[in-house]
Amino acid sequence: MTRLYPLVLLIVFSACLGYKELPVEYDYSYKGNFKKYRTFDMMTAVGSQQSMTNDIIEKSILARMKFLGYKQTENKPHLLISFKMFADSLSFNGYMQPTIEEWARTENENLDYEKQKFDLNTGTLLIQFYDRRQNRSVWQGYATTQYGSIDFNNDRHLKNAVISILDKYRFWAEGFIEGQTQIAEKDLTP
Repeated sequence: MTRLYPLVLLIVFSACLGYKELPVEYDYSYKGNFKKYRTFDMMTAVGSQQSMTNDIIEKSILARMKFLGYKQTENKPHLLISFKMFADSLSFNGYMQPTIEEWARTENENLDYEKQKFDLNTGTLLIQFYDRRQNRSVWQGYATTQYGSIDFNNDRHLKNAVISILDKYRFWAEGFIEGQTQIAEKDLTP
C-alpha cells in the first residue's frame, strides 16, 4: 500500500493539471430545496439526436452528480437536468444574487430578483436543474466564450466547461455526508 500511495497522488495531481476552471455565471430560485434533493435524471428532448458531444457532456454531468451523492433514477427523480449548447450569440436573462452558499444559510424566499441581461457570444453551454415536484427551474449555470474559450469540438474543453459550471452547484445529496460518516465509522470499528 505504501508503494501505491505515491502513484495515486501522482495520478490525482496529473488529472488536476489537465483541468482549467472556466469562469462561469449561475443563478438560482429562492424556492429551491437544495438541501433536500437526493435523486436526479437527465432530461432529453423528444426526437433529439444523440451526438458524441452530447455523450461527453452527459457523462460529465452524471459523474459529477454521482460524486455529490445523488442517485440517478427514472422513477420520480427530485431533479431533472438538461443542457443546451448555443452555437450562435444570444441575449440571456440572469440575476444578481447572493452566492448560493450565503443564501442557503437563511433560505430567505422573500428576496427580490435583480435582473441582469447578458449578451452571450457564440459557444455557450447552459446546464439547468428542474425541481420535478415544483415544476420549475431551480438552478442554472452557464459558460460562454464571454468568460473563457470553449471549443465544443474538443473533449477536454467540454469536460472542463461542465466541471466549471457544476463546481458552482455545491450541495451534497441529502443524507450522503451522514451516510459516508457512518460507513467510515463502521470501517474504523474493530
